[in-house]
Amino acid sequence: MEILCLGLSHQTAPVELREKFAIPDGEVGAAAAQLRSAPGVSEAVIVSTCNRVEFYVAAEQAAAGLAAVREFVTARIAPPEGGAFFEHATEPTVRHLFRVVSGLESMVLGETEILGQVKKAYAAASEGGATAKHLNKLFQRAFNVAKDVRTNTNITRGAVSVGSAAVDLAEKIFGRLAHCKVMILGAGETSELTAGALQARGVKSIFVANRSYDRAAALAQKMSGAAIHFDQWQQHFHDVDILIGSTAAPHHVLTAAQLAPIMRTRKDRPLFCIDLAVPRDIEPAVNDLDGVYLYDIDSLQAMADHSMNVRRQELALCEQMIERHAAEFGEWLAVDPQRAQQFTRTAAEGGKP
Repeated sequence: MEILCLGLSHQTAPVELREKFAIPDGEVGAAAAQLRSAPGVSEAVIVSTCNRVEFYVAAEQAAAGLAAVREFVTARIAPPEGGAFFEHATEPTVRHLFRVVSGLESMVLGETEILGQVKKAYAAASEGGATAKHLNKLFQRAFNVAKDVRTNTNITRGAVSVGSAAVDLAEKIFGRLAHCKVMILGAGETSELTAGALQARGVKSIFVANRSYDRAAALAQKMSGAAIHFDQWQQHFHDVDILIGSTAAPHHVLTAAQLAPIMRTRKDRPLFCIDLAVPRDIEPAVNDLDGVYLYDIDSLQAMADHSMNVRRQELALCEQMIERHAAEFGEWLAVDPQRAQQFTRTAAEGGKP
């Protein structure tokens, strides 16, 4: 039995092409079942996310299996032509899937969201009757590989974006964030992403102030928060736990002199200030006040860069683990010793598909 993959990803195709071939979540199970019924295909799973669309099949003959996938994609969407699509034979397919679920093929190295997305895709295919012995074994092994990599390496450790670094710091300061109130000064993209990251970790109360009230209202609506007029933000500031500064002001919006009397009334309640503006919105002297934690965009980026470097250093260990799992899967898959030897030989060479 051959296990094959045809697909495209953020590494091979721009978003306009990826979204053209994307299959909605609610349709991947039925689509996999349809592909499974194509001549030359025994089993099928379709993984479709914002960063990749990949068709996995088990087939008796590699040429017939790949031809069936090409015909399926052409009939459903368009011909899979050009350099954007890749095709993998059995050994590269196994390694590719193991790398995907482990976050090694992701736009952000080591991210964990892809594992859940692949699990959903596999579950949809399985429930639709599109999988059997070979793809069941492959995907179950892939999930074990991802667990092994996440447990025994540092590939997922640490924040690798400004927003995630800010969230990690916020949790160190406040613990759970569900009770925290956030105020955003400005309505820039980075502040929106940071607020979204905080919201994803439990923040429920968000205020947005911007010199253009309409932009503040638009962002507040996206965040399920409340918009306030910019000249009134200090009136709402007393109960704020996290302040995100992201205005285009040419001077400090918040100074130590302004903040000191407010902090004296907060009774040991900390304030976390995230300054994403250039020039900076928050006077650096604010960090000298008791109970105030101030981080600017450079310090947050430095934290993110350090975490990414740590992840990159883990790549070699992750590769070794994936090769071991691939060789073990090859031994299971092999009908004859040559197939197992091929997996083992490629693993020894350390080849990446």
